[in-house]
Amino acid sequence: MTQDTPQPDHSWVVHSRHTAWTGRTLRVEVEDVTAPAGDRFDHDRAIFPEAAIALVLDEEDRVLVLRTHRHVVDLEGWELPGGVVEPGEDPMTAAAREAAEETGWAPSGPGRTLIAFQPLPGMAEAPMSVHVWTGAVTGDEPLDPYEPGRATWIPFAEALRLALAGELLGAGSMVGVLALHAERTR
Repeated sequence: MTQDTPQPDHSWVVHSRHTAWTGRTLRVEVEDVTAPAGDRFDHDRAIFPEAAIALVLDEEDRVLVLRTHRHVVDLEGWELPGGVVEPGEDPMTAAAREAAEETGWAPSGPGRTLIAFQPLPGMAEAPMSVHVWTGAVTGDEPLDPYEPGRATWIPFAEALRLALAGELLGAGSMVGVLALHAERTR
């Protein structure tokens, strides 16, 4: 990055940026910035790969979910299937692939993007999108035997209750269910 690069549409100035650490799924950069008030400081920035989430409904308005344990936060709960978008892959294709790998159910019919968002814009680049289908075809078992969790179908009303109670794991699951509910009740 060039020195003293003003950023478009705001008054932050990035003087320099360097990668402080790179892992398998996370990169941490440190930027030397001047904030709008004139303070100059190092700003940490986490860079995550893009993630795509599948919100799959059946003809009975049930949602495909996984019951799983997430080690990092040491929580067990429900979540929508999803995962990392591979380089060059379309996010909707990634969401469908992840649903099949994690649950054994492949979304069918026309899908659509419900919402795309950044869950932690003050400290991380973590693009995420949720894609909706109203059908799925099953295989015998999940395609990836290393995926944690067990798949089941729950009524959309129960998924909404879980979201409002803070019992869905992950921003994609929460935002996806709430966005679909908002769309339905407009």
